[in-house]
Formats: sequence, C-alpha cells, structure tokens
Amino acid sequence: MTQPFIAKRQVEFRDTDAAGIMHFSTFITYMEESEHELLRSVGLSVMNCEVDGIHLSWPRVSVNCDFTRPLRFEDEFEIHVIVAKLGGKSATYSFEFVKDDQTLATGSITAVCCTMADGKLNGTPIPHSVREKLSIYLKS
Repeated sequence: MTQPFIAKRQVEFRDTDAAGIMHFSTFITYMEESEHELLRSVGLSVMNCEVDGIHLSWPRVSVNCDFTRPLRFEDEFEIHVIVAKLGGKSATYSFEFVKDDQTLATGSITAVCCTMADGKLNGTPIPHSVREKLSIYLKS
C-alpha cells in the first residue's frame, strides 16, 4: 500500500460557522493547500513550475468532497493525500480527513498539466520527471 503524504492542520476560528463547526467550503481549501504542500515536498509547484525548460501550471477540472463527521474549532486533524491516478495529461489526488483514527471526510481534485504561454493554458503530457516525483505517492 502506498504511504500517503500527511498534512497536519488545526481548525481555525475563521473557518467555522456560528456553531463552531468547520464550514464545508474549508474542506476544499484544505485539500488544495495539502496538494500544494505535497507538490512542494517533491520540488514542484502548482503554478509557474519550470520543468525541463517548460513552464507548467495545473488548473483544476474536477473537485469533490464527501463529509461524514464534523470538525470543530481547534480540532487537530490530518489530511492524507495520495495520487490516485496519473493520466496522460492529468493527475487526480485523493484526500482523507482523519481525526483520532476516524475518517471525517474524503475528497478528490483532478488537475490538468498545462503549459503557459502568452497568458494561455494548453494541455500537455505530464513530463517524465514530474511522473517520477509524483510516483512516490501514486496509489499502488
């Protein structure tokens, strides 16, 4: 089984509703932050990342999240991230929100590898060097 990338977080007051429960939109923000953290950990970036002389960007084409239990103000939790799929031009990340060994939410983000030129995005195959870096978190 692939070891996930683990991001640790604590629910901030700004991310809660009037009842002190983390707002649903914050899960997506934390997913994106965890994806960025994973990319940085392998020497990549979600935007303007230069690989083999090419400037890459990773716009999202799909995001989802399912919730089973709430997170509350000041709860400490982990976000487990794996690369669920590496397609020809896209990467799909899976996220699991975990507190006290219980899954509270799951989600995914699919991003397309693009070149940036003259302010325009064009889908491009994921470079081999990027595949190698992401493969350490690729679902087996």
